[in-house]
Amino acid sequence: MSEKSKSTIVDSDTPTATVTVPDDFPHDPFPAALPGAQPKFAARLIDGRYVVGLTPEERTERYVGCLDLVDQLTAYVNRKIAEKPDLTQSSVLDSLSSRMPHQGWDVGKSELEWIEKHLRARFPSPS
Repeated sequence: MSEKSKSTIVDSDTPTATVTVPDDFPHDPFPAALPGAQPKFAARLIDGRYVVGLTPEERTERYVGCLDLVDQLTAYVNRKIAEKPDLTQSSVLDSLSSRMPHQGWDVGKSELEWIEKHLRARFPSPS
């Protein structure tokens, strides 16, 4: 398998774009296992094949959405720090991280962790 998955998506703003999804982006943000004596996994029938997890196209769409959230949250953190200079980056990021799971976004736990990791990477701690 390649290091990065490539998919073509159609966006309303861009006619066709090739998006490279990094390996660290979650493959299945909503893993499901069903109870019973034998392990069972939730699968979907798509084009005659059973699929567990996301298709490459679904994963690309979720990646683009999560990346957009990272961009929006970066702007939010910058705005909060500009509005209240007495706040530290760390305190704003910590507060935001505690509220993120309760925002009602359609993202799984692993995607939230990915978003937080990439958001914090944009604000390195001062040395």
